[in-house]
Amino acid sequence: MQICASGSATVSAIDTVECDKNQEAELTSRKSAFGLALGDVVSDDPAMGKKLLLKDIAKLAGVSEMTASRAMRGAQDVSETTRQKVEQIAREVGYVPNRIAGALASKKVNLVGVVVPSLNSSVFPEVLSGISSTLKTTALKPVIGVTGYDLQEEEEVIREMLSWRPTGVVIAGLEHNDAARKMLSNADCPIVEVMDVDGDPIKHCVGISHLEAGRKMARTILKAGYAKIGFVGTKMPQDFRAEKRLQGFELELKEAGVSLFDQELYSGVSSIKTGNKLTEMLTQRSPELECIYFSSDVLSIGAYMYCLSKGLSVPGDLAIAGFNNLNLLKGLPKPLATTDAHRFEIGQKAAEIIMASQAPDSPSQVMKLEPVVTTGQSL
Repeated sequence: MQICASGSATVSAIDTVECDKNQEAELTSRKSAFGLALGDVVSDDPAMGKKLLLKDIAKLAGVSEMTASRAMRGAQDVSETTRQKVEQIAREVGYVPNRIAGALASKKVNLVGVVVPSLNSSVFPEVLSGISSTLKTTALKPVIGVTGYDLQEEEEVIREMLSWRPTGVVIAGLEHNDAARKMLSNADCPIVEVMDVDGDPIKHCVGISHLEAGRKMARTILKAGYAKIGFVGTKMPQDFRAEKRLQGFELELKEAGVSLFDQELYSGVSSIKTGNKLTEMLTQRSPELECIYFSSDVLSIGAYMYCLSKGLSVPGDLAIAGFNNLNLLKGLPKPLATTDAHRFEIGQKAAEIIMASQAPDSPSQVMKLEPVVTTGQSL
């Protein structure tokens, strides 16, 4: 491929035009090798144009079809020079490899299925960022399915994911219906359940103990001197991890001789508006409340906004604590109490397990990370 450049600081318009002509001529030459004119639309539909095949790319690159195939898949026995040449030609002529055909030959595709309950907040996108950052230097790419905290929908997403024979699957949570669990147990690729370790993993698992996270926050709140304590949670009981945090929270309070003063469990999703409204409902019903523990930071931010709008002091009139240590907290006038659940690191570790567990006899791995409570200035 010709590279057009100028040794001077300024490239004239004539130089630029000449450079463009050279590049256009080279691309035209390449396309004409299999009957395409520059500007033709390339499509799998015969009525719209010639279908590009791998053998066409191999011909243009001057290599065998097998070498072109291995270059496109990033095989280690293909030289870097050949790989770059084949990939560059494929980009120039708009060739997209047929991954289904490749899957039939290799019995898997270079995809990692990621199944999460929601993308409404930055909780699961941070897990996805951790997965993507680890896979970035490999041929593996994540593909996402969202379940909406619905186990039946989760089953259908898992079935679709596994039908593509992915290299691995990362799935949030340990609770699945029987059909989903059987599919995951029988999958011929690594399965990594993430976010939670309180349960029975299928094989690989990375997360925190949500029971312990609830206990830690209860100890922190009790140590700060609060006795009239409330709880606000959303997507319960579908959000199994939030349910476990509440269980741990109540157990720790009970062992200290304290009962939950009041609670509000909402079936909808978390939002700042929801946190605002539920705080209003709870405080109006139980004005003696001294502190509220929320199932997410998004809700606790809504509570903080409610307090600001009503002229209530935090933590003087109402103490607030959330969960997840979201980046959203960093923009508030006052830092709120929360728990860091290591979402980005969980994504990274899950991807590392996928990459290291391709052999059928790979040992199972359960990685337990410790939840970290920060008090901020709201307790």
